[in-house]
Amino acid sequence: MPNYDYQCKKCDQVFEVFQSMNDEKLTDCPLAECGGQVKRLIGTGAGFIFKGSGFYETDYRSDSYKAGEKKASESSSSKPDKKDSKPTKSSD
Repeated sequence: MPNYDYQCKKCDQVFEVFQSMNDEKLTDCPLAECGGQVKRLIGTGAGFIFKGSGFYETDYRSDSYKAGEKKASESSSSKPDKKDSKPTKSSD
């Protein structure tokens, strides 16, 4: 169940409520001395960060894709380096 932020329109008090997504939105300020109308604030939600190298590659790639990538990296590393040969000048 998510936490929702609300702000009172009368006293500007901001508060957080832990409630189900199916629950009705709050309409009244929880402070007894206020009793003003509240509005639900738009939140960014909880973010998460994937740390480390290759989260997607190591965890969610198919075995056939991994095998293909391995072959491609092996073949590219085993190719001999091409040396540029310059044509020699002929003095005819």
